[in-house]
Amino acid sequence: MKFLIPLCLALFACLARAEDKPNFVLIIADDCTWNDMEIHGGQAKTPHLKALAAEGMKFERCFQSSPTCSPTRHNLYTGIYPVKSGAYPNHTMVYDHVKSIAHYLQAGGYRTHLSGKTHIEPKASFPFEYSAGGKNPDMGAISTFLGECSEQKKPFLLIAASHEPHSPHNLGDPSVYPPGKIKLSPIQVDTPITRRVLSNYFAEITYFDSQVGDVLAALDAKGLRDNTMVIVLSEQGYDLPFAKWTCYDTGLHSACVIRWPGKVKPDSTTKAIVEYTDIVPTFLEAAELPRPEVLDGKSFLPVLLGKTETHRSYTYSQETSKGIIAGPDHYGIRSVRGERYRYIRNLTPEATFQNTTTKGQPFQSWIKFANNGDEHAAKLVHDYQHRPAEELYDCDSDPWNRKNLIDDPALAPVLADLKEKLAAWMKSQGDEGQATEEKALTRMPKKLGKAGANEDADE
Repeated sequence: MKFLIPLCLALFACLARAEDKPNFVLIIADDCTWNDMEIHGGQAKTPHLKALAAEGMKFERCFQSSPTCSPTRHNLYTGIYPVKSGAYPNHTMVYDHVKSIAHYLQAGGYRTHLSGKTHIEPKASFPFEYSAGGKNPDMGAISTFLGECSEQKKPFLLIAASHEPHSPHNLGDPSVYPPGKIKLSPIQVDTPITRRVLSNYFAEITYFDSQVGDVLAALDAKGLRDNTMVIVLSEQGYDLPFAKWTCYDTGLHSACVIRWPGKVKPDSTTKAIVEYTDIVPTFLEAAELPRPEVLDGKSFLPVLLGKTETHRSYTYSQETSKGIIAGPDHYGIRSVRGERYRYIRNLTPEATFQNTTTKGQPFQSWIKFANNGDEHAAKLVHDYQHRPAEELYDCDSDPWNRKNLIDDPALAPVLADLKEKLAAWMKSQGDEGQATEEKALTRMPKKLGKAGANEDADE
């Protein structure tokens, strides 16, 4: 009996700790430029995100490690940079030994469920429970999952991965966004096709926002709001020029809103630099679980709890174009950004950049305008397809990264520092630059004919 009492007390303590562990909900959009959202000053209305931001913290400097879908999701779920994990081209896969947040949280007593778009391989590295079929979150499956976790008093991670506003833009109500009233940015040419595409795209951002609202409502319905950290991310920029598939800020900068009642100060904003790589270690620290040494990210929990206003000094990224649909034979890009300046290294500047965007109607309309004497169109068409070996941008004064400062002698110290940081990062990742780019097809299961290769052939 004297041994039974301590055993019962220990078991009760373990159960209490399990019930006290926070739940996690991660909602991610697809091909959504961060500053097109209303919460970041954009034209697309996002009422549910606006309400969420009022209840939590908005991140002004959240970045990705890749401006393409599949590497982004592998990076987000593993906490490891793309080249090191093996998942660096699009339609890719991690090395067999790589583990994900599903492994780490399950070992800590969590259930983990992914509903919606996957685009990750191999499944052994991502042992989530999955909703059956569909590229968008299944609200029926999500409601069932949340109900089970509530009844079982089981902590959980739910990932609701939307396919919106990825093209084709055929959801939402574009009449809310009359093409003639849309304000264009410096990286867009004012053609009727551009305006029509943006109208449909903005409508689909609003549709994504409704999905956010559905997930939040499901949490409330199951009484899970108070002990759940909710993170909403926008993923890389849209599939028009100078965003997705590029290492400009528009391609790598992500919206990020986090609500955690009683922990995160409502209606707060931070300029701390964070990356998708940091999400996994942040979850683990919040759940009081160990951080594996293999992770490249680091927890920004102190930022969330208001204990610090800084996190990273630099954010790193890479783009591999080999293997993308209608892409070039090769066009590798590496980049680093500090508080203010972004440095970009194009590995093969002699190559002409091309992809599905350059063959699409908007870009083709830009070419027609350029051929008819539109100087702005001509410059954008040229600069998108022909880039110098090195680029340097002041992201404060030039957020669209249009004025290359690489030859400015006053910025020589800044350039030297960023080049040194980028070289050190590449070395730490085993990134050999062009030699690594040439091996990209070996990291693509479809190219290798492997069964179970990830979907989303429209990327």
